Amino acid sequence: MRSEAPAAVLQGISEPTRDGIPTFWVGREQAHAALHALKLEATPRYEMLYDLTAVDERSRRRPPPGAFEPPESDFTVVYHLYSFAANQYLRLKVPLRDGADLHLPTLTDLWPAANWYECEAWDMFGIVFDGHPHLRRLLMPPTWSGHPLRKEHPARATEMGPFQLWQEKEEREQEALRFQPEAWGMARSHADTDFLFLNLGPQHPGTHGVLRLALQLDGETIVDVVPDIGYHHRGAEKMGERQSWHTYIPYTDRVDYLGGAMNNLAYLTALETLAGIAVPPRAQVIRILLSELFRIISHLVWYGTFAQDLGQLSPVFFTFNDRERALGIVEAICGARMHPNWFRIGGVAQDLPRGWDKLVREFLDYLPRQLAEYDHEVMANRIFKARTQGVGRMSQQEAIEWGITGPNLRASGLEWDFRRQQPYGGYQQFDFDIPTASAGDCYARAQVRVEEMRQSLRIIHQCLQAMPGGPYKSDHPLATPPVKEPGTMHDIETLISHFVGVSWGPVVPAGEALGAIEATKGNNGYYLVSDGSSNSYRTRIRTPSFAAMQTLPLLCRGAMVPDLLAVLGAMDFVLADIDR
Repeated sequence: MRSEAPAAVLQGISEPTRDGIPTFWVGREQAHAALHALKLEATPRYEMLYDLTAVDERSRRRPPPGAFEPPESDFTVVYHLYSFAANQYLRLKVPLRDGADLHLPTLTDLWPAANWYECEAWDMFGIVFDGHPHLRRLLMPPTWSGHPLRKEHPARATEMGPFQLWQEKEEREQEALRFQPEAWGMARSHADTDFLFLNLGPQHPGTHGVLRLALQLDGETIVDVVPDIGYHHRGAEKMGERQSWHTYIPYTDRVDYLGGAMNNLAYLTALETLAGIAVPPRAQVIRILLSELFRIISHLVWYGTFAQDLGQLSPVFFTFNDRERALGIVEAICGARMHPNWFRIGGVAQDLPRGWDKLVREFLDYLPRQLAEYDHEVMANRIFKARTQGVGRMSQQEAIEWGITGPNLRASGLEWDFRRQQPYGGYQQFDFDIPTASAGDCYARAQVRVEEMRQSLRIIHQCLQAMPGGPYKSDHPLATPPVKEPGTMHDIETLISHFVGVSWGPVVPAGEALGAIEATKGNNGYYLVSDGSSNSYRTRIRTPSFAAMQTLPLLCRGAMVPDLLAVLGAMDFVLADIDR
């Protein structure tokens, strides 16, 4: 669905892109006004700041003659906006010069979600956002030197000396992590009350991963909470610059490590759009089958651990047993379980094995009975209801302002699922409902996810009933090397092509594309930039957990300490999905 952009944007330079997203360049002086107009004055309005990132342009190959010539820049700040009214994305780019000119006005006055995105852009690239309330390191330690996503920053351990942690350095690092309330505008006391500051984490069992929370407490009431993230940061985007297009696929598995192959689908959706590769029908349905199976697997982990967070121990043993059954199907099809690394450019690694349908049919018969039992044991439990209903409320408007997608958005009443609103990968041929709830609290988020598992079973049943025939992988030359017979065994040119395609990987045409899917926890998007080589020039991963975790203070102010655990459990985040 196309729409007119406001005049402030139309005065910029329009750039054609492979993904068809309207893309405009505007100057630094016009950027804030343009974004203000897009959110508040445009028809339609772009209500959500979907993502904010940057690209270091200094090593990028110039486009070939006749191609679009972008404005001169050392760094480009890229804003992705989303309009629910128009059901479309919009991309705004701002060119910046290195040095004193590497700054922009903050967007925190327009979108609260801009807070962490701007901190990340400063942390990774050194771009200053004037007027930001607290610009700081977000993913890197506070003592870190340099900005890791700049091209001159080392990308491999072999480019740096061996890691050393001497006593003085350890003490300096520990002191740098000491929480200073004044830096966050927090008072240590008020009237006749002295606030207590409690450090929660970083520990895996209590916080669903290596997450640290600094709580400001008045007795047992939460005055404020500061999430401290980055302990799980592994440089996943930096890895995308050094790996070839096809060898990066296994790295995507580890982002939302409960989502398995669904991470591959988000990355490949962007890559196949960029390369112009059409996926055969059979490969599409196989991908959907595995993706929905992993949606159930992820939700089962959430279901059991959420109940456990609230003191109900039994469900986690049952849901993890159900998860084992689903992982057994994944293993039978892919040869691996949590991280099968099975999707490929243009399709999947292999065809479905004999007997896959029997395993799937047995699972479809088994799980509905289990879910009905959990409805009675968990969702109808009066203690579970008391701990979740009315806790952690988020309105629909707040969810959009903070960039929330997926089940957490649908729990606030908005019936919005990207499998339905912007079908990708063949989802348009499947019949399923979009579960919603209206309360926007922890219980509503649970209701949505429980029903989503049933809808995933519906989609898997349709895959079972109508699995197409044909190839399981595209024959596009960027997706599949030449066959051995009669090609590589008789033709030296074909043999060379096969060798280069497998070792170096495909050479993807210059351009850029966003691939965004409805992942297990919300909208997961890969923004890929190619300069016409065998690896990505810029790989940006937009994850739903990053946006969700930023709302934790909003959801917890005025609540009790035990409510914090309910909010964390209902949010359903993964730390690797936050930190990347």
